[in-house]
Amino acid sequence: MAKPPYIELGSGERIPILFEDRSVIAIDKPAGWMLVPVTWQDTLRNLQAAIASSLAEGRFWARSRNLKFLRYVHRLDADTSGVLLLAKSQGALESLGRLFESRQVHKTYLAVVRGVPVQNQWECHLALAPTTGPAEPVLVDEKGGKECETHFRVLAKRLDPAHGEITLVEAKPITGRTHQIRVHLAAAGYPVLADPMYGRPATKQPPAPPPPVPRSPQRPPPARRPARAPDAAPLALRSIMLAYRNPFDRRMVTIHAPVDEFLRRYGFASYVEKQPDSPKTNASPPPAPPV
Repeated sequence: MAKPPYIELGSGERIPILFEDRSVIAIDKPAGWMLVPVTWQDTLRNLQAAIASSLAEGRFWARSRNLKFLRYVHRLDADTSGVLLLAKSQGALESLGRLFESRQVHKTYLAVVRGVPVQNQWECHLALAPTTGPAEPVLVDEKGGKECETHFRVLAKRLDPAHGEITLVEAKPITGRTHQIRVHLAAAGYPVLADPMYGRPATKQPPAPPPPVPRSPQRPPPARRPARAPDAAPLALRSIMLAYRNPFDRRMVTIHAPVDEFLRRYGFASYVEKQPDSPKTNASPPPAPPV
């Protein structure tokens, strides 16, 4: 009997499998599932716990693969959908984790943002301060923050009746900091649609910075992430591609997530289909990461 092309959770929800080999399974993570719950109230939407429970129950999708172990290699925000890589063994987890840590994994996202960027392509290098948890906003901190780099490219623009001018943007994060794409876009003044944490455009900096002010030893705690209503619009951010060189056989692996539904939801399907380098039609793999 063929192996099911999905992971089935205890609730009966099925998560599509995008790619599988001897060491990994890549899934199309739905929005709303978190990997690192903040409080005990969030545990019902803990994807890792739900997968572990399904494995322990011996559901057919796992039994047919003789799976005893499956754990996420990297993280996606709870509200972000798309490609999520899961390791089938502790050895695979460690080997693939090193690829992410050494920036040998290519990642591509699609985001729909408010407004129209001035440039068609740009890079953001704003350093980000560590967060105390997934529910805390990340802060731009050029002095004490961690190095960050994201490349952006405008794909399409349109006037939306509900949101005004919106833009479809391709984002390629070089580093992998928490909320990196969302913060970099918000800092530029183009927040991701339906972002409850960074949804307000950042205030533009004055041409000449004011004199430095001594930093207080006690920084006030950031505001908690607003609760998302069950019927709220999904965050307009999707991971659509992941590529890396397999650490075991050295072959290039390129994993794509479907984009059609995402593009239709925000009214970009008809425009992007006409573009020769659109995310839907461009199937060529990226250059191999450095060895």
